[in-house]
Amino acid sequence: MDCIVKISSWDRVKIHICSLLCGLWILLKRFLLRFWKPNAGGASEKRGSPPACLLETPMGTHSFVKLKGVKLHYVECGGGRDKPLVILLHGFPDCWIGWRQQVPILSCHFRVVALDLKGFGDSDKPLSARSYQISTVVTELRSLITSLGVRSCVIVGHDLGALLGWFLVHCYPDVVTKFVAISCPHPNVYWSCLPKASAFNSRWLHLSQLPSLAEMEALTNDLGIIDQCYQHLKNKKGQEAYLDAYKYTFSRSEDWTGPINYYRNLPFWRVSEGKGTVNVPTLLLTGNKDPWVNLESIVKSSDYVDKFLVKMVEGAGHFPHQECPEAVNKLLLSFLIEKPQVKSPQRESSLGLVNRMFSSTMLYGKGMLDVVQKTTSGVTTFPTRALALAQSGS
Repeated sequence: MDCIVKISSWDRVKIHICSLLCGLWILLKRFLLRFWKPNAGGASEKRGSPPACLLETPMGTHSFVKLKGVKLHYVECGGGRDKPLVILLHGFPDCWIGWRQQVPILSCHFRVVALDLKGFGDSDKPLSARSYQISTVVTELRSLITSLGVRSCVIVGHDLGALLGWFLVHCYPDVVTKFVAISCPHPNVYWSCLPKASAFNSRWLHLSQLPSLAEMEALTNDLGIIDQCYQHLKNKKGQEAYLDAYKYTFSRSEDWTGPINYYRNLPFWRVSEGKGTVNVPTLLLTGNKDPWVNLESIVKSSDYVDKFLVKMVEGAGHFPHQECPEAVNKLLLSFLIEKPQVKSPQRESSLGLVNRMFSSTMLYGKGMLDVVQKTTSGVTTFPTRALALAQSGS
């Protein structure tokens, strides 16, 4: 685990000072709101039985695996163990059901495991923040791969799941054959590029460091944070049940403590810059309308991998795999099934970031003109804005 390093003492102190100030402001605001509007910001509604979509099994088989000190729930689809294994790691706030539109498609070619991360869904939910230290979580993910009877697998992660995937490919590159990071920059870029207007910005980061306060905020306004995250499910025919499923999954305070504990640990850790880049083929995928992820941060993340593709999904926000599933599934199948002759681009100081990106893309066997101009399917490789951002940083 020597590839994971802690941020400086001063940076840690700054986070805690900002957290204290943020907490005082939140408490003051809650007090004033309760004084002036006693009925405002009520707690979440009590939800009894889980929605059918969390229990039905046409998508796969619900299973559990007991690792050292933790039991994890997952849904498996795709049959025999002769197929390559793909593990899907969801984001925050989410669970295995977030991959409902990928599992059936991927299972035609792979053995697919959609995991409930520790602290989420039906997996164990230890309340101690120490249980979510990055070294512990990464070791558990490696043990999970072994327990599923394989030596290596493909990791597809979204948001928090991709953030954990980044650490996994750096610490144990031998267990990951390919890596897909959806809507998630590299850990060394992530925390410095939080958009101010996003739901999970620096204010959320500081709030999360305080005990219980973030959980209290998450439960207000009948889980308004879920409505904010999953606006693409609201008023959309056939999707309302999934919004109810998320509200059921996160209806209690203890349903939030585990997920928030990740954010009580992750901001304090980075990948050691001295360890160099990883050689795992990586797809960096993002939506062009993502309000929570800066496009520049996705481009910068390519500095940490030797072999990569950057793809942008037109019209998608922070959940491209749910908002534009057909475009994302096509990209995933293309990246995971094709076996191109991949070579690492030369990392010479004279090469700008944009040149490196184009070089890497061409080495994946795609003609540059073809990749750049192919937008009719809703996917663009290098949008004008991203190029401008990259050029400004070259």
